[in-house]
Amino acid sequence: MRRLVPLLAIGLSACADPTGPYPSLLPRAVEKQNLAEPERRAPVAVADPALDARIATISASLDDAEKRFASAARDAEAKVAVARGLAAGSERWLDAQVALSTLDALRAPVTTLQTDLETLVIERGASGQPPYPALQEAAKRADAVGAGQASRISALEAALAGA
Repeated sequence: MRRLVPLLAIGLSACADPTGPYPSLLPRAVEKQNLAEPERRAPVAVADPALDARIATISASLDDAEKRFASAARDAEAKVAVARGLAAGSERWLDAQVALSTLDALRAPVTTLQTDLETLVIERGASGQPPYPALQEAAKRADAVGAGQASRISALEAALAGA
């Protein structure tokens, strides 16, 4: 063991020479560079009266479509409640089916309005323009209305099927 200690000391002393042929383990200048992407300010959307008018028109159409759907949905709910438990093909069951198909037809304009708003959002993005807050909100609202109508139709269909 005593013979091993001097050998280890000699071996370790070779690592202590800073002027030796071995490279330094300190970070190099290249490794100290900051390669993070510089922060850039998000562009601010400029008011666009033509787009605002288009959004207002689409929103008004969405309000109208939503009201018509809600009225027809109340009618369909009443007919489904009467037809629940009756045999498929009976007169009341067929009335409920017709009411459900009317709801599907009344949902189509909302889908078209959703597509119109999404097209406007895509066109702005494709042309390099920043997101327009009023347009984003209108698109979110149209998506929410469409999803709500779809879930209401699904719930009525399930109720009619007896689920």
